[in-house]
Amino acid sequence: MSGPDVQSTDTSELSPEQRLEPANTRLINAGIVTISDMETLRACVAYENANQQRVQILRRLEERATEIRSQDD
Repeated sequence: MSGPDVQSTDTSELSPEQRLEPANTRLINAGIVTISDMETLRACVAYENANQQRVQILRRLEERATEIRSQDD
């Protein structure tokens, strides 16, 4: 069902801030899981390093990088 009130969000257009700043950790995890390319992932790592430096988030980004690399093989 779509109409004027339904918003479609293309996850490839989310900024690192949009992916990593929600207060709800489930939304952060969803933002990380939907990263599909290394360029976006690097931007998120750079953002996290420059702002929050949360070890748990950086580990999750590292895990996602491993997943993306294994898909490329």
